[in-house]
Amino acid sequence: MGQQEKVSTSLAGAVSEGISASLAAVDAELDRRYPGDPGTRQPVHTVYVPGNAFGAGTIRSWGDQALAALDEHAPDAASFAAVLGLTDDLAEDVHGRVRAKLEREPIEDLRVDFEDGYAGVDEDQDAARAARLISEAYRNGTAAPYMGIRMKCMESAVRDRGIRTTDVFLTGLLENGGLPDGLVLTLPKVTYPEQVSAFVRLLEAFEKAHGLDAGRLGFEIQIETSQSILAADGTAAVARMIGAAEGRATGLHYGTFDYSACLGVSAAYQASDHPAADHAKAIMQVAAAGTGVRVSDGSTNVLPVGSTEHVHEAWRLHYGLTRRALARAYYQGWDMHPGHIPTRYAAVFAFYREGFEAAAKRLSAYANHAGGDVMDEPATAKALSSYLLRGIDCGALDTAEVDALTGMDRAALDRFAAPRRGDLTASAE
Repeated sequence: MGQQEKVSTSLAGAVSEGISASLAAVDAELDRRYPGDPGTRQPVHTVYVPGNAFGAGTIRSWGDQALAALDEHAPDAASFAAVLGLTDDLAEDVHGRVRAKLEREPIEDLRVDFEDGYAGVDEDQDAARAARLISEAYRNGTAAPYMGIRMKCMESAVRDRGIRTTDVFLTGLLENGGLPDGLVLTLPKVTYPEQVSAFVRLLEAFEKAHGLDAGRLGFEIQIETSQSILAADGTAAVARMIGAAEGRATGLHYGTFDYSACLGVSAAYQASDHPAADHAKAIMQVAAAGTGVRVSDGSTNVLPVGSTEHVHEAWRLHYGLTRRALARAYYQGWDMHPGHIPTRYAAVFAFYREGFEAAAKRLSAYANHAGGDVMDEPATAKALSSYLLRGIDCGALDTAEVDALTGMDRAALDRFAAPRRGDLTASAE
C-alpha cells in the first residue's frame, strides 16, 4: 500500500448535524412522495370488457379467438415474422412464446367496464355478477393476474351511479370470499385533483365499514382530459392528482381518444403516436417518476378483422405502436380486441428477446466490476435489472437463461432493480 495521507477537516460536527436537522422535513417528504417502484409485476396490457358482456369464459374466449386469428392469418412462424418484420433468429422463438402465452395466460389485466363500453340495463346486477365471477375465477385458477372494474367518473351527472357500482362490486367481492390480491379499480375522466380526493374518501369509508386495513384499496387514474395535464393555473394537474390519492394511486392510464377529442384532434388522426399524445404521456411520465405510480399507454381502434390483408395491416400498426411505446418506457397499454393480443405479445417478446443478452452481460459486468465497452452507472444497473425482470414476468425470458448469463437469481435482480434510496451502488451477492 502507498503512503497514508493526512486527513484534516475544518468544520465542527455540529455543522453537519445542523444541516441534517434543517433537511429532516425534506428527507421525510422525499420518502413519502417518492418511495420508488413497488417492485411488483406490471401487466403488459389492460383489456376492457363491457360489464353486461363479461362472463366466466371471457378470458379463455379471448385467448381462443387470438389463436384462431393466428391460425387463419399467420399459421406458422415464417408468415407471422414476415407480417411483422421479425428477424429470422427471433421468428420461431417469438411465435412459439406467443402461442404458449395465448394458451396459458391470454390476458394479464382485465377491467370489467361500467363506463364508456357499458350498455347494460341493470348495472346493479351486472356489478354483482362481475364480483361473483371474478371471485370464482381467482378461486378456480382461471383469473387473469389482475382484474377489476372501471366505474363511472366523479362528475355530477354520473357520480352517484359510479359510487353505487363501486360499492356493489366491492361488497360482492367480500361476500364471495374477500378482496383478491390482483384487484384493480380504474377511475376515469379525472379533471381535478379534488375528484381524486373524493374517491379516496369513498374508499376510506368502505374500508372502515368493513374493518379493512387503511389503504387496502388502491386505484388507477385515467388521464383523458386536457385539464388533467394542464390546470387552469398553468400547473401540471396530474402531479397534484398523485398527491391527492394519498398513496393509493397505482397507475396513470392514458385515454387516447377522449384526450385527442378534448384537444380537437380530428378522428382520422386520433392515435397514440400523435404529438398531443406524446406531450400528455411525457407529462404523466415525469409526474409519476419515483412515486411508485406506473404509466400506461392507450390503445388503437384499428381492429384486425376482415380480410387477411386488412388483418396484416392492423397487426403491423399495432405492433409498431407497441414497440414505439416500449422504447419510450410505457410498458403497458390497452388492447381492445382479441386480435390485438398476438401482436401485443409479439412486440413485447421481441423487445425483450432482442436486448436480453446485451443487458444481461452489461449487468453482470457491472456487478462483478469486470468493465466492458460501456461504462455503466448504478442507475443504469437498476434499469438493466428492471428490464430483465419485466421480461421474466411477462414470459419473454426464462429465469434459467437470465441466471446463466448474469449469475444472479431473482432476489439479486430485485436488489439491483429496487435499491434503497441513496444506495444505488448495491452489488449482487
